[in-house]
Amino acid sequence: MNQELAKALKLYAIKSHQEFSNHLLGHSKDTLIALFADLLTMYINDKNSSTIREFLTVTIAGFEHSEGKIGFNGFKQNSIVGGKPIYCEAKPQNIHSTDFDRKKSKRKLNGGGNFTDYTWARFEKDKQENPYLLSSGFVDGKLLYIISFPFQTPTFIAFLERQLKKHFPNGDEKNKYLRSCRFTYKNYFQDSACQIVYLAEKEILENFKKFFDKSFYNQLTIRK
Repeated sequence: MNQELAKALKLYAIKSHQEFSNHLLGHSKDTLIALFADLLTMYINDKNSSTIREFLTVTIAGFEHSEGKIGFNGFKQNSIVGGKPIYCEAKPQNIHSTDFDRKKSKRKLNGGGNFTDYTWARFEKDKQENPYLLSSGFVDGKLLYIISFPFQTPTFIAFLERQLKKHFPNGDEKNKYLRSCRFTYKNYFQDSACQIVYLAEKEILENFKKFFDKSFYNQLTIRK
């Protein structure tokens, strides 16, 4: 970590707001920009938290971000008077280029995501609410795409059902969960309701091409 950033973080944690502010005021504009950039880089690439990637995915797609840990990641008001809010669930993927280059088995961007600790009960609730799924892809915190599709996309829910049936053939069991219910672009991308909300410029995508599943990259760029 940048030593100036480390010092600033310590001061923020143990000193008064005034002392922290005075410390920052003693730095040049360029130093403050560098500190802020380093902090953002750390935060957006945090392997233990996807909060900022969720925030970017949700807000760029036109939803208000929900900060609570329980429930959907975002919402927007329904255009129908008296209609309930429209919800969304963000599923961001982030590839760390340093990890990618040194690993033999390389996880690539595939338009996918997963539901953790999934159950039949949660599946039925999601079907009823029908949130928009927002699948996004980042490399080292650089946003490359956001794809939107409704939860009730037939091929998508059929794929989730198959995983649940395999794990819970007789329905939900107390204190048992499907730890990771995964999906990829193959399970929704061809549906007419699927939309590309954001796609980086062609030159940028080309620079990050090696981090994509080849078939997904081709379909993503052709469709746009």
